Amino acid sequence: MTVNKANIVPALRYRNAPKAIEWLCEAFGFEQHVVIPGENGAIAHAQLILGNGMIMLGSVAPGEYGKLTKQPDETGGAVTQSVYVVVPDADAHYQRAKAAGAEMAIDIKNEDYGGRGYTCRDLEGHIWTFGTYDPWA
Repeated sequence: MTVNKANIVPALRYRNAPKAIEWLCEAFGFEQHVVIPGENGAIAHAQLILGNGMIMLGSVAPGEYGKLTKQPDETGGAVTQSVYVVVPDADAHYQRAKAAGAEMAIDIKNEDYGGRGYTCRDLEGHIWTFGTYDPWA
């Protein structure tokens, strides 16, 4: 059986996208790839990279797509999706995120299925998991 890898790029919305971009770079190590400003200080579209991975994000806005989404503060902190990111050193990444104020939801630990990782919330409550488990390896 041949498996074709798809290019999957998670997309997130933030109330304060400029601040989120700055924080995601500081806390998680992302780098700005593309940032397209919108009106009134909003971000129309941004692409951040980490290693060979990428996320896209933009400001919360009304409209066709905006009607489909809710922010964590509108759902009591519950989310229906999260992002998993493979990192080479989960302990160092954990310390970086913690120093930047990430709220730890599941403390760093060794996983039963292999690897080591942790789960946290970003500055607007989105859930992220970082770990050394690489499902492609």
